Amino acid sequence: MTTPLPTVPVTPASAGWRYLSFDVVELSDGESHDHFLADEETAVTTLSGRAAITLGDDRHEVSRTSVFEELAPIGYAPPGTPVTVTADGPFTCAIGSAPAEGRYPARLIEPSRIRSEVRGGGTAHRQVNHSLASPIEAERLILYEVYVPRGTWSGWAPHRHDGMEGSPYLEEVYYFRLDRPEGFWIHRNWHEDEPGQPWEQIYRGGDGDFALVPAGYHSSVACPGSNMYFLNYLAGELVGDERATPPCFASEHTWIESDWGNGAWSLPVVG
Repeated sequence: MTTPLPTVPVTPASAGWRYLSFDVVELSDGESHDHFLADEETAVTTLSGRAAITLGDDRHEVSRTSVFEELAPIGYAPPGTPVTVTADGPFTCAIGSAPAEGRYPARLIEPSRIRSEVRGGGTAHRQVNHSLASPIEAERLILYEVYVPRGTWSGWAPHRHDGMEGSPYLEEVYYFRLDRPEGFWIHRNWHEDEPGQPWEQIYRGGDGDFALVPAGYHSSVACPGSNMYFLNYLAGELVGDERATPPCFASEHTWIESDWGNGAWSLPVVG
């Protein structure tokens, strides 16, 4: 049975957690969105279109044709910094926030600063962009943009970051985009921390839908007909350089990392 899809805005109250808030804002030409939080840091991710992002006293022009064609500039604001987004034509952005003290200045993080890597292999091959991850400075917020070829898994071997099994505690939002409107994705959260009482959430969604990760191991997969992008916003107990702390991986599945083709079938199998 699938879990009902969450809607934006995502807040600690709506998600049942402590740290992370998330929203997607769509603006028409000339329209503005104001954002101010006295005790939280904020990160604005450009998704498509052109706009001016004002972070305190500094104004930055940003643009992106689409999530499938360019890296995103990220606007970062510490607590107490007014943020205004003014669209130059249709514009869409994601905005996330988390409690902070104000250790780092407001600034625009250019795509040239963002590290990109290819992870995995076989049917778990994907590109991961470290949009706001260590060593790019922030207090609690962590952002990734991930590109997953159609029919391929992301987050394999499955991992967790819910404070269990020695993992750090981080809350997470997945915002999905697909390059074909008829496509769909599936996302699973699960654990078996209490013997005989397994816990599971399964989300199924399309282009522009969300999944939440409040606990457990998790992985996502794209249907065979659509390439998949997702934007991750995370926040939790890790602060500053601690944000580089890795999650905990499901040990029963990590064997595949030594050889992604090991044991793969070639068809026909029998006959």
